[in-house]
Amino acid sequence: MTRKIILAISIVLSSTLYGFSQNGFDYDNPSSPYLNPITTSVPFLQIAPDSRGAGLGDIGVASSSDINSQHYNAAKYVFNKNKFGISISYSPWLQDLIGDISLAYISGFLKIDDMSAISMSLRYFSMGSIQFTDYFGEPIGERSPHEYAIDFAYSRKFTDHFSMAVTPRFIYSNLATNIEVSGIEMKPGIAGAADVSLFYEQDFKSSKFENQTFRAGLCVSNIGNKISYTNGSLNRDFLPTNLRIGASYTMDIDKYNKFTILGEVGKLLVPTNPVKLLDEDGTPIQNIDGTYQYFGNGIDTKNIGVMQGILRSFYDSPGGFSEEMREIVFAVGAEYAYNDLFMVRLGTFFENKNKGNRKYGEVGVGFKYNVFAIDVSYLIAFTQHNPLENTLRFTLALNFESFYAKEIKKQGKK
Repeated sequence: MTRKIILAISIVLSSTLYGFSQNGFDYDNPSSPYLNPITTSVPFLQIAPDSRGAGLGDIGVASSSDINSQHYNAAKYVFNKNKFGISISYSPWLQDLIGDISLAYISGFLKIDDMSAISMSLRYFSMGSIQFTDYFGEPIGERSPHEYAIDFAYSRKFTDHFSMAVTPRFIYSNLATNIEVSGIEMKPGIAGAADVSLFYEQDFKSSKFENQTFRAGLCVSNIGNKISYTNGSLNRDFLPTNLRIGASYTMDIDKYNKFTILGEVGKLLVPTNPVKLLDEDGTPIQNIDGTYQYFGNGIDTKNIGVMQGILRSFYDSPGGFSEEMREIVFAVGAEYAYNDLFMVRLGTFFENKNKGNRKYGEVGVGFKYNVFAIDVSYLIAFTQHNPLENTLRFTLALNFESFYAKEIKKQGKK
């Protein structure tokens, strides 16, 4: 119970903690590694919600189109061979720490024609039930913190091989409503955001493998206003605006066997925590107006806008270019499919130890029969005491390929 309270309060107080993670910064050698993870609000938006993407190492921006493309790259939907589909995913979350946190996800799409598609998704993140206490440990109320996001997308082909999509999103985060933290009453956080994504798919042949496909994708997700859990304009946090770029290559080994390799890089488009300048006594230096002085070109990012924050995210790290490179995450994955009925997946995800230290491998399997598909993935942590260890995800999907094929056949007869 204590760990749940600490987890919830830490999320609520992200704005208070922001800018104080300069642990180990070397002013004489700023390029040397030091602990400085980027903090954002509503981090649940970054969790891979489905089993296929998770089994590939949380990859999906350039994989083949599926029902859950909404999270990774909605521009893929127009390349889906099915007419429409719907899926439901569920994952118990942080099970090694707490027993009743979970993520549920519903997504679906409909192809309007060969050139356009619409889609939607709903994700719901529940933190179970938490008994809040005051400074003296006395109970002050029980709450059920939860967050959700609902979005819609329109994707369209501009050529036979290239498409684009826009995904507006509504975000609601209720972590500690009507609870006072440090004398401040908490309220739900509300924000609006959007994704912009691009996708390219090209089939080709060679002397070794007859059918091959190259795919590439780019997605900038969660571009939106800052979010606050208190009244007023103070303590507003950035959303997890994220850039993802990836590519994949699929080869048909023969009529029944298919193999795909995928790679992806990502970076949060959020300002890096600045490092305060210290005097000889190790006390942060303040200006006459009470503001702090920062190392290099660092500024108090609480007072800058979203677009300025996105631009600064490429050059504002106190450690310079080397620290900017440490903020990039990498993922690689592979998928084997037999007759598009049975799939096996492997993936790995790497994040610098000073920027979050998420390092893990994932395995997954998928089964498809007629219009039904079931996928499962399992996470294996590469670091000790990783709270993500043993994470399972389950996905049930309905792909209406057979009905779409019948429709095409009837149109062909006419």
